[in-house]
Amino acid sequence: MSRTGSSHDRPRLILASESPRRRDLLKQIGIVPDQIVSPQVDETQRPEEKPAALAARLAEAKARAIAAPGPRCLVLGADTVVACGRRVLPKSADADEARRALALLSGRRHRVLGGVCVIDGDARARHRLVTTIVSFKRLEAREIEQYIASDEWRGKAGGYAVQGRAAVFISKVIGSYSNIVGLPLFETAALLHGLGYSADGRG
Repeated sequence: MSRTGSSHDRPRLILASESPRRRDLLKQIGIVPDQIVSPQVDETQRPEEKPAALAARLAEAKARAIAAPGPRCLVLGADTVVACGRRVLPKSADADEARRALALLSGRRHRVLGGVCVIDGDARARHRLVTTIVSFKRLEAREIEQYIASDEWRGKAGGYAVQGRAAVFISKVIGSYSNIVGLPLFETAALLHGLGYSADGRG
């Protein structure tokens, strides 16, 4: 994927993610990666690994899974973890898993942890970890079943998509909204800018 109107002075950017949400979020702030590659990373949580540590580790693992092809190249990796207490809620693989996640989140606060890692051409890593607090209203069984029927939950951490129908479940958000969608934009843009990359091409 090429970028139009880019500057020769700006580093090349590789997005190590197959998520269309992350791609769209970057586009929202004027960043179009030069290349998008899907990293092959085992996302299994390690024994006793806390949610924040998991998000940070996977963000770096995804970035490192894609080798930078040159010194003027940056690889961006990211991971989103939904946690209720110390419990990590995985990407829902089936309706029962999504139903259990929504029942657990009902009437409670939970955390969305966004890990971001940028690796430069010298294999040096820079990190950001962003926490957003999300409060759910108490969900009725009917509401959960209607949401399950929408299929919007498929592949979503915690079994919901804040940018979709689940928006009506959320009574309060403290922190970065874009982090819940899939990428904390303020922190990501600041990280890239510090490494000489900006959307306007001036570095």
